[in-house]
Amino acid sequence: MSNQGLGVAKPHDFSKIKRVIGVVSGKGGVGKSLVTSLMAVEMNRRGHKTAILDADITGPSIPKSFGVTEKASSNELGIMPVESRMGIKLMSINLLLANDTDPVVWRGPMIGGAVKQFWTDVVWGDVDYMFVDMPPGTGDVALTVLQNLPVDGMIIVTTPQDLVSMIVAKAVKMASMMNVPILGLVENMSYFKCPDCDKEHLIFGESQSEAVAKEHNLEVLAKLPIDPKNAAACDKGMVELLDTEALVPFAEMIEAMKGSRFLVDIQF
Repeated sequence: MSNQGLGVAKPHDFSKIKRVIGVVSGKGGVGKSLVTSLMAVEMNRRGHKTAILDADITGPSIPKSFGVTEKASSNELGIMPVESRMGIKLMSINLLLANDTDPVVWRGPMIGGAVKQFWTDVVWGDVDYMFVDMPPGTGDVALTVLQNLPVDGMIIVTTPQDLVSMIVAKAVKMASMMNVPILGLVENMSYFKCPDCDKEHLIFGESQSEAVAKEHNLEVLAKLPIDPKNAAACDKGMVELLDTEALVPFAEMIEAMKGSRFLVDIQF
């Protein structure tokens, strides 16, 4: 079962959000924000009204990836999200700070409160799919999101290294404790495709993700390569121009979430 209806916070009166997908990772630097952005772009390209709630308060990167420099505004109704060039609605702490480089030196409760306000006080309007870019790990913010938002499922972002086993296990156990299904795994930095010989090189060694996914009755639904173009596009605020073909299986799975909540049998 999902946590829908189990004491979750009420969204803004002028928000109608159909599906909420959390994007998590057990450690930093695995490309979680990239996957969040690409999933939102893919769903947007499919004609869905898409949004990103950037819950990584101390390390926000979503606005920069989309090239958004405009600050969020507010009126008597609440806080208005900023839209990307292609109409993806965004809310991030960097859209509220005077300077993007200003650090957020807050304790856990304040960070959690800000994330909750992004859900309750932002006038999201009609949204078919909202992706929540969560900070690494299983701490305060992850609990805030899973307790206060009606999360339909989580995407776990991994890399090929051996450490993935422990990382996935922690995320799976957190999801089970919070009654939130895991939709599957996305393996980032899976391989590097040489532009000269067209051969795929396993920079981080043989992938462990398939074995770990099988252990928890999950699927690896996408493998993203190491591609300098991805980093360059995010640095230039052009993530919406990147290829999202590898994420089509995930997009199709999410589109199939109709009627009852999408359930995945998680085994330990």
